[in-house]
Amino acid sequence: MSKVTPATRALSAAGVAFTVHAYDYDPDAESIGLQAAASLGEDPARVLKTLMALVDGKPVCVIVPSDQEVSMKKLAAAGSGKSAQMMKPPEAERVTGYKVGGISPFGQRKQVGTVIEQSALAHDLVYMNGGRRGLQVRLKPGDVRDALKAVVADVLA
Repeated sequence: MSKVTPATRALSAAGVAFTVHAYDYDPDAESIGLQAAASLGEDPARVLKTLMALVDGKPVCVIVPSDQEVSMKKLAAAGSGKSAQMMKPPEAERVTGYKVGGISPFGQRKQVGTVIEQSALAHDLVYMNGGRRGLQVRLKPGDVRDALKAVVADVLA
């Protein structure tokens, strides 16, 4: 498996230090993020999942720990909107250029606004999708925030 993806190229271009970690992706897993954490032997709170949502109809990328759920009400508020809903998988794939299970916030086809759950910043290092199913990148959460110009907010249910 190639470890070069649009996500890793975007991280390199932004000067973000990261390491790449492959794992056995299980397409039948109930929770892809939790399955990734288990495969990597990591605490699920340190393995962040990338979700695509709509706030007042506009795409937004949401980054939360893999063992948590997003509050749509809090996400709408963080995105300065009135309502939020999860994006349907085909639309998420079209907007990002990635397959569901491999969506990274980095190197998306069209960069959209990003919200990162504030609790993710409590860790020295976190894992995020590297732009391909079965590929994670490990990096500092502050670098994620800075590279994506992400809004930091409490968006957990």
